[in-house]
Amino acid sequence: MFALVQVFKSPQESLGDLGALSVANLIAAATDVAVVVDGQGSIRDVAFNKEELSLELDAHGRWLGSKLLEVVTPETQTKVRELLQDAAALKSSSWRQVNHPSPGGADIPILYSAINIGRKDRFVVVGRDLRPLAAMQQRLISAQQSMERDYVRLRHAETRYRLLFQVSSEAVMIVDASNNAILDANPAALALLDASAPQLQKAGLPGQFNAAGSQVIQTLLADVRATGRDSSARVRLAHGQRECSVAASLFRQEHASLFLVRLSSHPSVPEASALKATSMLLNYFQAAPDGLVITQYEGRIVRANPAFLEMAQLSSVEQARGEALDRWLGRAGVDFNIALANLRQHGSIKLFATSLRGEYGASADVEVSAVSLTDGDDKPSFGFAIRNVEKRLSAANSSARELPRSVAQLTELIGRVPLRDLVRETTDVIEKLSIEAALELTGDNRASAAEMLGLSRQSLYVKLRRFGLAEHSADEESEDE
Repeated sequence: MFALVQVFKSPQESLGDLGALSVANLIAAATDVAVVVDGQGSIRDVAFNKEELSLELDAHGRWLGSKLLEVVTPETQTKVRELLQDAAALKSSSWRQVNHPSPGGADIPILYSAINIGRKDRFVVVGRDLRPLAAMQQRLISAQQSMERDYVRLRHAETRYRLLFQVSSEAVMIVDASNNAILDANPAALALLDASAPQLQKAGLPGQFNAAGSQVIQTLLADVRATGRDSSARVRLAHGQRECSVAASLFRQEHASLFLVRLSSHPSVPEASALKATSMLLNYFQAAPDGLVITQYEGRIVRANPAFLEMAQLSSVEQARGEALDRWLGRAGVDFNIALANLRQHGSIKLFATSLRGEYGASADVEVSAVSLTDGDDKPSFGFAIRNVEKRLSAANSSARELPRSVAQLTELIGRVPLRDLVRETTDVIEKLSIEAALELTGDNRASAAEMLGLSRQSLYVKLRRFGLAEHSADEESEDE
């Protein structure tokens, strides 16, 4: 049973006497493909609204004279018969998806409906191309899968950090920066303060120390809140009068300011606890979703985690051990040398953008952070954290030719762009800085600034517009004169 379709109430009055040509133009404009079929199912005429669709389906005019059943895939021929049967019996049919074979390989899905135009031997079959909808659905599915992967990754990271918080031998507490209330404390903190979690949450952090210590803690937290820098103090606990070292750090989470407070009353960590902490760090190294690599001073790999092996398309760590990291990391061996030089000079690098090449040709954009690891040897080792950034949905790739804002940004371009382009970028930076300095010295008087720079006023206005330093009109130019 088909639902009734609302039609025009007075078509003769509203549409007038439309001729065959007008009707044909109307049908062709309203659909992607329209086919006129006779009572035997043979195609008598065809119209396409998209040139590319016409070339894919009827590139050589092979549809005319053929049966509609012959130009669709075998599994959808039954739907074509139902379309024509419904149109003959009910004047119009419901919409059905029919697939056409394509020379490109993938079938082309079209949503068809057949209409009886008042003659027993003529039907108009109109269709809509479903590929844009299918592409949109695929993008939606890809975005949803990416969000789900990110959510799972965050949950795993939260679980690892929560576990580390719980098993840590160091007493750690999370404190609300607005009122100094204790929000969370690990078992080591509960044992040190000799209190239960509900008891700590009812009282603020200063109340856990004696009168003098409470005042010191309040001052400490106020200083950290005002400056944002870590600080520490040594006070006595309220119970037992045991001396305790308190260190506070400020951080933000979900638009709220919090303190990470660490307490210690022992000079060193017990050996068993140290072994447990080392074991946790090793587990994190193996399970981390980002690629983690430890190299020698010369850049040869000592250890790599499974995430890096997957990114580099390696089956075992033995394939990487002893090899130079720039075999996989960096563009043409330049980026890695820059990163290694910065590590040796400064001891760390952050968010260095480069690429990683897999053993079998795969390539991915990555961000690299690294730090120098000193273990008592003459030359330090280096630890690298490599993150794949290709799947960031909202990531917008900035152009390498965009005007840099500082000399530091120009330095980052070395090895990535040709020297000719780098010189041009450097000239632009110097020219922009000179114009800004001249405008500042002349109190933003453009006529005087142009004279100081040895430029005509018109040339100065052109450069101002080029560098986006000022929006001016003819009135502003006349004012300078």
